[in-house]
Amino acid sequence: MADESSGSTPVDKEDNWGYDLYPERRGESVRPKWWQVALFGAGQSNTEKTTCERNVYNCFQNSPLVKLMYSALKASGCEIDLRRHIACEVCDVKVSGGYDPRFNQIVVCQNVARSKGMVQGILTHEMIHMFDACRHELNFKDLNHLACTEIRAANLTHCSFISAMSQGDASLFRIQKQHAECVKNKALGSVMAVRPDVTKEEALAVIDKVFLKCYNDLEPIGRRIRRNSADMIRAYNEKSNYGYE
Repeated sequence: MADESSGSTPVDKEDNWGYDLYPERRGESVRPKWWQVALFGAGQSNTEKTTCERNVYNCFQNSPLVKLMYSALKASGCEIDLRRHIACEVCDVKVSGGYDPRFNQIVVCQNVARSKGMVQGILTHEMIHMFDACRHELNFKDLNHLACTEIRAANLTHCSFISAMSQGDASLFRIQKQHAECVKNKALGSVMAVRPDVTKEEALAVIDKVFLKCYNDLEPIGRRIRRNSADMIRAYNEKSNYGYE
């Protein structure tokens, strides 16, 4: 994920939240490029939205992780209303989803997230941000808070030994460190996409500062999810340990 400011207009550190990646958030319509239409069938916004909304509904009915996150948010006093808190929209192809703290709303990019598995990953990731905002009064304008929630989302939902190896973030000789390196890299990409005013060095410094505390915070999932394992089902079955129904 990447972002660029246009022209010579300085970036506003308070108000620039990557909204150029979510044009419908700014009231703009999106016209796909010719190659997006030719290769991916882009531009069929009504069909894309219907498919996206169907996949979202399916995840809330059948995904152990999404159901667990829903229970955790409900128990925390922040129950999700699908019509209010989840929006399928056309986005920049650099991103597949996002969490809008201004409206407490998750965006699923209908033109990018075309499968149930991808929608499940987006929902779980963004619901962790929503959970952090609900439980911990997260301030996304605070770089320490932003780095922490991105570390937690990558830690709990994305990184495994297999994914880290495929990205070049690990070797067989560094098994102890590979997962943490994967989490740091994913958190770095997310922080810089949301905060284009922050340099890579600044982002890395903040990530390193808060890493241990945020990396060891496994709530509300309770475990790091390994790829191709029963961890999702185990986490869902253990939700009562945290007081989630």
